[in-house]
Amino acid sequence: MPEPDGHLFDEFVTTRRPALIRTAYLLTGHAEDAEDLVQTTLIKVVPKWGKIQDNPEPYVRKVLAREATTRWRARRWRETSVEHLPDRAAAGPSLAWNVTVRDALLRLPPRQRAVIVLRFYDDLTERETAATLGIAIGTVKSQTSDALARLRTLIPDLAADGSSVAGLRG
Repeated sequence: MPEPDGHLFDEFVTTRRPALIRTAYLLTGHAEDAEDLVQTTLIKVVPKWGKIQDNPEPYVRKVLAREATTRWRARRWRETSVEHLPDRAAAGPSLAWNVTVRDALLRLPPRQRAVIVLRFYDDLTERETAATLGIAIGTVKSQTSDALARLRTLIPDLAADGSSVAGLRG
């Protein structure tokens, strides 16, 4: 096993943290939870750094997705859904669409949400998504199909205006 290189870890965190936070935000729906999720993920990755430092991205994404699911399971009985979100200041022309898609993503089961985020937001292939989540490619396909069908019912404009879930990047 290679000796862990702390410099490589620092470099990875510096360069990949913004992307990890964006992914975590889509998985959790809250900026504070996303920060916590990334921090917890990085803490869990440190002991394995010597083994993964040559290609850490897939392993870090796997830990991130699994930790998001674990957190969701632990919190789901304590949270209360509300019909309307509090007013927020507009950050740009696509804010309403981003909020709509984010809210719809949060209504998906954790695995479907993870598949959609990894496939359409992080641009992973079906094979990469399956490897990241530790599931079969067929499961990725069925979860994607089910999630997209659900999103189409939650966001009728999704199919009508040609927009996609990946439109959150803007």
